[in-house]
Formats: sequence, C-alpha cells, structure tokens
Amino acid sequence: MNNRTSVPRRRTFTFVRAGVAALCAGMLLAGVGLTTRTTAAAEPTKIGIVGAGKMGGTLAELWAKAGHEVMISSRHPEELKAQAQAIGPKVHVGTAREAAAFGPVVLVAMPYGKWPEISDEIKSETVGKTVIDLTNPYPDRDGPMAEQARKETTGIADPKYLPGAHLVRAFNSIIYTDLRSKAHRAGEPVAVAVAGDDANAVSVTSQLVRDAGFEPRIRRIEQRSQCRRGPGHAAAQLDGEMVRALRLQAKRQRPDDARVEAHAKSLRRLRTRDDAR
Repeated sequence: MNNRTSVPRRRTFTFVRAGVAALCAGMLLAGVGLTTRTTAAAEPTKIGIVGAGKMGGTLAELWAKAGHEVMISSRHPEELKAQAQAIGPKVHVGTAREAAAFGPVVLVAMPYGKWPEISDEIKSETVGKTVIDLTNPYPDRDGPMAEQARKETTGIADPKYLPGAHLVRAFNSIIYTDLRSKAHRAGEPVAVAVAGDDANAVSVTSQLVRDAGFEPRIRRIEQRSQCRRGPGHAAAQLDGEMVRALRLQAKRQRPDDARVEAHAKSLRRLRTRDDAR
C-alpha cells in the first residue's frame, strides 16, 4: 500500500516543482520586460545645445540616437551643417540664441569664460527652462571671472547669468572620450552626478543622462545649505567630490600605484577638456 501511494506523491511533487519553475520563469520574463521599459528612452524632446565641440557634439549624437531632436550652435551655424548631417536627420544647426529657443531643454557646452557674452544672447530664451550646465571655471584659461566663480562657487555664480532658468549641473566631471566610449557600456553603467534646485529639472536631466547611456546619481541639496550659501551650493561641491570618489574607486579596483597615478592624471585632464568644445 505504501508503494502504491508513494508514486502519486512523487508525481504530484514533480508536477508542483514544474509549476513553480514555470511560474519563476514567467516572473523572470516579466522582470526583463519591466527592466526594458524603465530603461527605455523618454518621450522625444527638443534639446538646444549652446556649443558644438567635443562635449556638445558627442551628447548631440547620443541624444539623437535615443530619438531626441537636437540643435547644435555656433556663431557660424552654416559651418556645422556637415557635422549635423553626419549625425543624422534629427540634428539641426543654429545660433546660440536659436538653440536656446529650440526646445524646453538647453545644454550649455562651452568654455566657462564665454558665460558673460552668451548670457546676454540667450537669457531671455531660457526663463523657466531646464538648463544643463557642464561648464567648469579655470582661472588660467578663463581669467578673473573664473577665479571669482571659484570663490563664490559655481552654484552661486552661474545662476546669475541665466536668471529664471532651472540650472542643473551634470556631465561636468567626465571627459569627452569617456562620454563617447562608455555610453551604453555592457554591465553596470557609468554614473554621472546630477545636482540642481528644481525637482522637475533634475528629473528631466536624469532621464537625459539615462538616454545618453549613463546612470544618474542625484545629489540632494539640503535646505540649510541653500539658506547659508545660496541656491545650488551642493552642485558647486560636485567636482571635488567626484574626483575624490573616482580616486578612491581607482585605488580599490586597481591597487597598483602606477595605475592609480595614471587614473589620477586622466582626472586632471578635466581641467583642459573644455578647450575642445
């Protein structure tokens, strides 16, 4: 009798185990679908880029491939037509003012020293818009105004150039070669720090970071810092914090001193990367 009843029990166990396996497989497939949906590009938007150098041009290409419509700009937009055509039909050319008026998002990708003249040209077109700021002040290149910006911090200095705009610091601690080579890399995506005072602008920028092939790391701005140092103070601290974090990461992943020093040298190249914009 025991032998007769043991067979159905084994069969029942086998069927249950198979059912659980199928259920798990279904859940895994559902999980894959959810991941695909949450990492897909956002709804296409128009992005005006003030600049068309290596940083601005690379981001224009990444965003255009993600389905966004982009305008690159310069004083002589006709000289950018070949660059735009090489990227694809979603890329347009124009002046800085036309780029600022192009859509709800503006990327400022230029040497820091151009802020005063560009400000006069675009500030009326950026009120209420998300403005992604990747500029960094270097006194030896940009002069006294950059030195003053470092004293004030960029989180305080930069909003003065575009009153009424929602400035967000992003892409200011990555060189253009990494921007191109590490976008959408296999495995864990490269992190890009994002900092700003306006929640919607930070959200918009974070999605554009994902669309470019990176993972946003949002820096929260404490209310006490805003009151004590002015809006955007935490964003002003971003550069140094990112460099220190990358140095620590290099030491953990590549303990060899020579390789750590090589990594540190690549970080110092951030000081000169804006020259090519």
